[in-house]
Amino acid sequence: MPLIGICGGTASGKSTIAKKIEKNFQNIGVVKILSDSYYKDHSNLDFHERSKINFDHPNSVDFDFLIKNLKKLKNNVKIKEPVYSYKTHKRLKKTKTVYPRKIIILEGLHILCNKNLINLIDYGLFFDLDSKTRLKRRISRDVEERGRSAKEIKKRYNEMCEPMYNKFIYPSRLNANIVLDMKKVNFNYIKKIINEFI
Repeated sequence: MPLIGICGGTASGKSTIAKKIEKNFQNIGVVKILSDSYYKDHSNLDFHERSKINFDHPNSVDFDFLIKNLKKLKNNVKIKEPVYSYKTHKRLKKTKTVYPRKIIILEGLHILCNKNLINLIDYGLFFDLDSKTRLKRRISRDVEERGRSAKEIKKRYNEMCEPMYNKFIYPSRLNANIVLDMKKVNFNYIKKIINEFI
């Protein structure tokens, strides 16, 4: 059961491509896991305090929990996946039952930053895209889907997203099997890579 990792900066196209993979290979069977679902639980803090947390730092992810669940899926065992709310910056009380499939897609910012997780990934893709384009996409997404203001998004991007990208995310591309220029590559090429791998 191959585990394919999709990594890259915020708004680099990870979710869009992961959804296309899920749809394209649905006859084979695909399960998609978001590392964002495994942000550490901060429900004990109020919203104002949670808003200050740097979710772009790798330490924000509960890698042990994520790895434990991925190992279960690879061993054909269903899991209870946490449900994370971007709007409230916290893990919800409800969980989602996820069943094993032929292909596991793992998507997230930090998935190539943890040695134990890297060892579990069978093939890693890193999506490379310039900062200006990613910020523009993030503003569009977060205003529409997460109820943020453009000012708030730019502040977080400049103070947290981009510094953490430069320090952790971009260097982690060296742990990928392939780095893709997202201004040039198309989905057919990514589909070809996965077809050859599986």
